[in-house]
Amino acid sequence: MSDQHLSDTPFSALPLHPTLIQALDKIGFHHCTPIQAAALPPLLDGQDVAGQAQTGTGKTAAFLLATLQRLLTEPAPKGRRRNQPRALMLAPSRELAIQIHKDAIPLARAAGLSLGLVYGGAGYEEQRQTLTDGVDILIGTPGRLIDYFKQHVYDLKALQVVVLDEADRMFDLGFIKDIRFLLRRMPDAEHRLSMLFSATLSYRVKELAYEHMNNPQTVTVSSDSIAGERIEESIYYTANDEKIPLLLGLLQSLQPERGMIFVNTKRVADKLWSYLEGNGWSTALLTGDVPQRKRMSLLKSFQDGERRLMVATDVAARGLHIPGVTHVFNFDLPQDAEDYVHRIGRTARAGASGIAVSFACEEYAFSLPEIEIYISRSIPSQPVSNDLLAKPKPPVSRKNSPSEGTPPARRRSHGSRRQAR
Repeated sequence: MSDQHLSDTPFSALPLHPTLIQALDKIGFHHCTPIQAAALPPLLDGQDVAGQAQTGTGKTAAFLLATLQRLLTEPAPKGRRRNQPRALMLAPSRELAIQIHKDAIPLARAAGLSLGLVYGGAGYEEQRQTLTDGVDILIGTPGRLIDYFKQHVYDLKALQVVVLDEADRMFDLGFIKDIRFLLRRMPDAEHRLSMLFSATLSYRVKELAYEHMNNPQTVTVSSDSIAGERIEESIYYTANDEKIPLLLGLLQSLQPERGMIFVNTKRVADKLWSYLEGNGWSTALLTGDVPQRKRMSLLKSFQDGERRLMVATDVAARGLHIPGVTHVFNFDLPQDAEDYVHRIGRTARAGASGIAVSFACEEYAFSLPEIEIYISRSIPSQPVSNDLLAKPKPPVSRKNSPSEGTPPARRRSHGSRRQAR
């Protein structure tokens, strides 16, 4: 983590429980990030917070510390049963829920508090048993949580803390009815600590906050631009038939260590994956129809460096926390200006720098004015020169796609046989 990413406020200056200070020291966290320095004082004072900050700036640690502080300093409600969690953390995606759980483990272990993780697509009976056995802090996605709730596997009557992470994504993914269903079955807002965090605090997010929180304090931490200040952005005005040659030429020139390529449709994702694989770029393909087990395998192969690139649609990529992404490519400009900020926010996380390249093509160039109005500045344009346009080799067959479960080693042997022929 870059020192420039941190504030001048040490955790030791905050009225945190000594157990938490010791745990933070053990994992090497000594100073707050700006969002932590702004949000933790009111939270530790018992005030609800609606927080806005760019992705990768430490929001997760802020709400984890506030939650653990409340559970360590206030006793559980009298008569609480073991299947009644004391805190609930809601995330819009499986990947984000898994990441929150991973980040919570060292702090919760130090505090002597148990964690539960619930999400769709895997481990139904195992997750159900975890809730039956009882947890202090429950982390999950709305659909599976409501499923178990309606079966009376657990209830929320003893809840002391609730967290909504990436609230704007909750709206985008259609979870707000589910969120309100759960919020209405918790103790009144005056009797719990409530936190809402989001990269953007739109009107609809603020409305949710004021409807279900106790006079929350709004905490906003942003740079001069709504897009990350450590991201080098550029845009190329390109014809549709130049997009794949231009992308291949830029990849050859930039040599990204770990790059994410965003598209707007599954059809384009499949086509682009085929060309990238056919031109020697080991690529993960993440679309909404990829099963959970394969999805996790693909993410791991990307995070471990087995694949340098990932092609993804917005539906598949929302809520992903992938460290070390050096480049983001908007092969298709998003049709929603907020999605542009979320996409490029996959890079330049935790104080690092990153590069974001976008294509304004014949089909999606109309989205650019709205994006530039939203981020309050123009994106620097670059010329499409002939020497940047690579000559693509033929695409590979879709049947070899990693979303169909073909492991990297097997796919390489297929490639060797093609070359042998």
